[in-house]
Amino acid sequence: MTRIILVGYMGSGKTTVGRQLAMALGLQFYDLDWYIEMRYHRSVDQLFAERGEAEFRKLEHNMLHEAAEFEDIVLSCGGGTPCHFDNMDYMNQQAETVYLKADPEVLAAHLNMGKVVRPLIKGKKGDELIQFIQESLAQRESFYSKAKHTLDVNLLDNHEKIKITVSLLRQELGL
Repeated sequence: MTRIILVGYMGSGKTTVGRQLAMALGLQFYDLDWYIEMRYHRSVDQLFAERGEAEFRKLEHNMLHEAAEFEDIVLSCGGGTPCHFDNMDYMNQQAETVYLKADPEVLAAHLNMGKVVRPLIKGKKGDELIQFIQESLAQRESFYSKAKHTLDVNLLDNHEKIKITVSLLRQELGL
């Protein structure tokens, strides 16, 4: 049985790398946010707006405990998931955990290229976005760094580099 959980800031490539890693290993891929949306028939944004952050984080915690029980999976978590309750400790008990780590400037570039609208950064551009990411990372780093493995993903800007990153990740995990 294989369980791999990816953590990191938004834009670090958890979903992109996770999908490719799952495919390479013949595992199922789950994105925790998508899993929550499927179960509750509402977007994460809607759940956040309707219930508030505290209630959303409880729901997210419960769904993490559900999804992390699945066998033979790669699970990508929302950027804030590791930072609440005992989520990071729980993930470490359940799986091989990997922190996909990137510099704020790289994360900002990835987020600017992305098609997904992210409420936390809506309207932020340039230096303001980088500053926001730096501040958020400063608060979250202690949680992310509890992962069993850390992989530098500063070069995830094309398909060939994604393949290289997946290969490096497989080596790191001994898979």
